[in-house]
This record gives sequence, C-alpha cells and structure tokens, in this order.
Amino acid sequence: MPSSHPTAITAGQPSPNDGADSKEAGSQNPGPIAPGPQNPGSQNPGPLAPGPLTPGPIESPSGRTPYQLDRDRIIHCKAFRRLAHKTQVFVATSSDHFRSRLTHTLEVSQVARTLARGFSLNEDLAEAISLGHDLGHTPFGHTGEKVLNRLIPGGFNHQDQSVRVVTKLANNGSGLNLSTEVIDGIGKHSKGGGPVFIKGPKCPLTPEGELVRASDLIAYLAHDLEDALESNLLTVSDIPLKIRSIFGPSAFDRVKVMVQDLIANSQLTQNGYEFSFSPAMHEAMTLLRVFLSQEVYRNPNLVNQLQFCVECLKYIFKSLTHNQKLFDGLPNRHLADDPFQAIRDFIAGMTDRYAISYAQSISKSSPFARPKDLEFDDYPSVFDY
Repeated sequence: MPSSHPTAITAGQPSPNDGADSKEAGSQNPGPIAPGPQNPGSQNPGPLAPGPLTPGPIESPSGRTPYQLDRDRIIHCKAFRRLAHKTQVFVATSSDHFRSRLTHTLEVSQVARTLARGFSLNEDLAEAISLGHDLGHTPFGHTGEKVLNRLIPGGFNHQDQSVRVVTKLANNGSGLNLSTEVIDGIGKHSKGGGPVFIKGPKCPLTPEGELVRASDLIAYLAHDLEDALESNLLTVSDIPLKIRSIFGPSAFDRVKVMVQDLIANSQLTQNGYEFSFSPAMHEAMTLLRVFLSQEVYRNPNLVNQLQFCVECLKYIFKSLTHNQKLFDGLPNRHLADDPFQAIRDFIAGMTDRYAISYAQSISKSSPFARPKDLEFDDYPSVFDY
C-alpha cells in the first residue's frame, strides 16, 4: 500500500537556479521505477522492499524514471555544487589531486551503481541516495562536523543536515521533493565507527540504501589511503603488509576486491537480501579502518594543519552568537525554528573558502582574530529572537 508523500517536501515555487525540471515534475513526485528486465530490483522480496513508498507510477515527459528525476534535482541544486569546495580529509591547498567532498560523492555513486547492478537492484535509486548523502556536510570534513557537534546545543550530524537540505533548505525553502526511499537512504547512510549492515529502525528501508552505506565505506577506505600517500603523510612502507597484500596498490584495486567480495558473500533469502562481507574481508576492512583512524585522521601533522579550520569555525560561531547584527543578516533565518538552527544551517552550508573569507570579513584583522577566551562551552545566553 503506497503511503502518501510527506507534505514537508512538497515542492513550492523553486528558484530557477536551484532546481531541476520543476515544471515537468510538478509538486507531486513520481513513484518508484516500474520493473524492467535490466532493473528487477523493484521486485526484491521481503520486508526490505515491501512495495512502493511514494505515489505513482507517473511517467516523466522526458522518459526519465522517477529516481532519475530525484538524481537530477540533487545534481542541479546549489548544495551539490558547493561540495566541490568542501574538504574530504585533506584541505586542497597543497595538491590539486586530493578528493573533495564532491569527488568522494561521485566515487560513492559509482560503487553503489556497480553493487546495485551486481545484485539486480535499482541502480537509479542507489545513485540518487549516493549523490545526496553528503549534501549537509560541513566545511573542513569531519573536523568541521566535530566542531559543530560540540558547539551546537543538541549536537550535529551531517546525515540529519543532509535530510534537512533536501526537505527544507534547498529551493529557497521548498526542498527538492524527493522520493521517500531516497530521503530515507540519505538519512541512514552514516555508520560512524559501527557496523555497515544493521537491523532495526536505523536500517534503511531499501536494499539500495543498505548498499549506499557499504559504498560510502568502500569509497573512503580506498581513496583516503591514496590521499594520505599523495600528501606524503604516509609512505607505502608505513602501510601494514597485510593491508597491502589484501587490498593491492591502488584505490581502484581496493574498490574492486571489496565490491567483488560483497557480491560473492551476500545471499537473497525469503526476507530479502542478506548483505555480508566474508570474515576475512571484514577483518581486513576493520584493520584498514583502524589504521586510517590512528595513522591518518589522528595524525599530529594533519591535526595541526586542520587547527586553523577549527579556530575558523569557532570564531564564526562565537561571532554569530554574540553579535545580534551579524545574526540578523543570516540568509534563510526564517526557515529555522530557533537561533542555533539558523547558525547551524549557515555554517554547515559553507564551503572551506567561504568559511575562511567570512571569518576574515567579520574580523578587524586578516587573518581573523583568535580570541583566547573562545572555548567550546562558551555558549550565549538567549537571543531576542
């Protein structure tokens, strides 16, 4: 039984520069893709995919499938374009070859489409979830996310912010009017340090959503190691022999072995797909995750490089929470339920270079001042909002 489309994401009058095919798609998003010989994923049995979650099917005049429309809305929105100027791990000032948040997103999408095809699932759905999964990410990568999580009362995580972007902030407050399955996959893609495949309410509604969780991990395990070598933070000899022997010398090799292992060791049951890596691959991926965490993400040289970014975001937050005039000038403040949500939306939407530029513009010095009393627990009292 199809459920009605959430009213919170019904499209209004989108900006001509921040939407895709609003006249063609209308305010009612088309339903899931009809089954076809090259896309039997919509017929996947079991509770993972009990049936269409969005109204439809409705044909697109251009012949695009509903999830292709979702994909197009995502890639035409401003938040997607800003990903090109947001850090993945390494700030792109010392090399033109480091991954950005956008190139990471594209690599996740490529892996997800490959996996969806390997399992005869819905490639368009997997692609749409992948392309939207990091739209709410902060500047300066996970460093920026950790800063906001400590500064904002109630915390911050980028997957919830990504959902807020596609349901509320994009198109000047109208949202992108995406399918329920895509929004669900975006909101449940993040794993932290936890397992990839889970059960319960945090598990995506669709097997394609589960594959995006795996694709995100596969992509960053492959490319973050390559970027660490590019940055000279590591040398090949620093990488444990077991990791090198299993995953190979390049990001391409690492993606290949993980994708092939997942496809070979997963099963289709009466209750849907049971995705799984082999015990040996699971152990190797865990080893690589731990290695990257200890030797790359927490490497003192990288931490020192990112300290400037930490201070930048702290300074912006401090200024916005103590300067009513600055706060009143925030764009889209009317879309927020409280002052901290308005500040969160503003900072999370920044690119790296805009964050630095904004901090300099509100400071009397260049680069921006770094007050000694700027601490994480230094919250404002209450605004007259």
